[in-house]
Amino acid sequence: MSTLENKFHEEMNNIYFIAKKELKYNAARFIQLVSAEGGIKAAKKLISKSGGTYGFEVLWENKRLDLSVEALVLRPEYEALFTDEERETCKNRLIEFGYEFNDLEK
Repeated sequence: MSTLENKFHEEMNNIYFIAKKELKYNAARFIQLVSAEGGIKAAKKLISKSGGTYGFEVLWENKRLDLSVEALVLRPEYEALFTDEERETCKNRLIEFGYEFNDLEK
């Protein structure tokens, strides 16, 4: 695994731990998927689900879409890990739910 892939995997773990600590949301299936498949494969599976995931809904309800896989995928440093189509899916889902992008994400 490349350094970039390792960094992304760590970030996937981080968003889980932050959501658990700050929102009291234990995304057990999410962390199991990340552990079993690795961060990139897990992200690709999650973002390909039409309509999003329950976890995305929980983050939206708590106004924390910044902790979503979709927001993580859109970070410029991870652009090389995902296709334009995957990134577009993430962007459209976030826009649909009213996410306000910061300057780095645009």
